[in-house]
Amino acid sequence: MNSNTLILHTAALAIMPLQLMFSVFLLLRGHDEPGGGFIGGLVAASAFVLYAFAFGARPTRRLMRVNPRDLLAAGLLFGLASTLPALLSGQPMLTAHWWQLPLPGEGYLKLSTVLIFDIGVYLAVLGTLMTFVIGLMESGE
Repeated sequence: MNSNTLILHTAALAIMPLQLMFSVFLLLRGHDEPGGGFIGGLVAASAFVLYAFAFGARPTRRLMRVNPRDLLAAGLLFGLASTLPALLSGQPMLTAHWWQLPLPGEGYLKLSTVLIFDIGVYLAVLGTLMTFVIGLMESGE
């Protein structure tokens, strides 16, 4: 499904970086406001799907640099890793834990198991959808 239209190629190259940045924005704001790993992963996958429609499956695989199945596996590992702090401290499995890391100057960076879980969902959604889409495109070629 490799389209040779100049408009689609130009639009894909212009829109894809914006979609990826917006997906990261949705991921990072998700534990405080609407958003999160699932919708962020969907937006990221839609960026790669647009690129795949414009340029084909093989260039999309090269652009991703990582096999989509590996992204799926990494997402599952992140989700599992988010449960470990609670289990190690004797709390229920998905109890949230927060850490504040000091930044240079004044201020702190807040990290949490919720963010780790959301990153896992993001990677799992992206990996799953891209595995399906690239697999379907390659079977049609």
